[in-house]
Amino acid sequence: MLSLASAPPLWLRDNCPCSGCRNPRNGQKLFQITELPAALAVDSVQDTTTADGDPAREVVWAPDGHRSVYPDAWLDAHLPGTALAPGDGRTEDDKDLWDVAGLTGRGFPEADWAAYTTDDAVRAAALDSVLRLGFVLLRGVPVRDRQVLDVARTFGYVRETNYGPLFEVRVEADPNNLAFTGARITPHTDNPYRDPVPTLQLLHCLTNAAQGGDSGLVDGFHAASLLRAEDPEAYRILTRVPVPFAFADDRTELRAHRPLIGTDPAGRIREIRFNNRSIGTLHQPADVLDAFYAAYRRFGELLLRGELQLDFRLTPGDCLVFDNTRLLHARTAFAESGDRHLQGAYADIDGLASTLAVLRRKESTA
Repeated sequence: MLSLASAPPLWLRDNCPCSGCRNPRNGQKLFQITELPAALAVDSVQDTTTADGDPAREVVWAPDGHRSVYPDAWLDAHLPGTALAPGDGRTEDDKDLWDVAGLTGRGFPEADWAAYTTDDAVRAAALDSVLRLGFVLLRGVPVRDRQVLDVARTFGYVRETNYGPLFEVRVEADPNNLAFTGARITPHTDNPYRDPVPTLQLLHCLTNAAQGGDSGLVDGFHAASLLRAEDPEAYRILTRVPVPFAFADDRTELRAHRPLIGTDPAGRIREIRFNNRSIGTLHQPADVLDAFYAAYRRFGELLLRGELQLDFRLTPGDCLVFDNTRLLHARTAFAESGDRHLQGAYADIDGLASTLAVLRRKESTA
């Protein structure tokens, strides 16, 4: 028999599933925590069943006499001490961390566009790759202007920025960003000067006939976990010292102060912001600056290890979708006389996770 002795009364009452406490249609709570009795206590508990006939426990509350029925299955999953908190899917605990050798062993995450758009199972697997591995490469995407926006809309919504709904990755005569030149770009996070930073990025290849211009990806969560193991003090510094990121041009001025390695309250890696082009001037005591720059250099060197960077070449019709808060992306220099044109867009990972959850829900009820 299940024991409710470990359940704090306010927690248990806050989770009452009755129609007086939750809207039956959407499950949202109908009360504020301040509306519960101050001296809340369990008056009695007895075995019962739900409306569907499943075993449950009925709790009568003092001092107001409210009755709550908790299915045994819910209690098994949620009573304190019976299960670990599942988390929201955004930290290192919810990911498959990888280096090049490990990823090669499991296979490159990719999907054919035609199958992705017609087969829910293929689309679910592709979206799961973004959540678990940090990316997926869609092959055979139509090579046409603004198609990248249609790709984003298959799992969520386009996040418009100062660049507009999409941006052109090609050589420009007067670029406001080094990305719009033929220069080599080392592993980095896009838009670290935004709060919140765009969580998903898409890059759709329209043409790539230039010499050079190959792409690279690094699992930033894996790199940060290596730093934590190899140099705990450097890791501690990079999770605590806020870094001023900034961007400005004629129409825009953006800034955000965040650590290079972001963690959740439990200390798990949740976000990487690494972009040497956008780091401003740190204002800290001299000893903190010395420690920070030593740790920053150590992490930068780690990110350039050959065994951590997956190298590949985008060809026309390829569309890369990746987690910009986890993976760092790079490219080799290319001849500006050559023809290289990608179109990019930003989206949000919560929309992708929602689409995947709905697909799985449909699959489980089919």
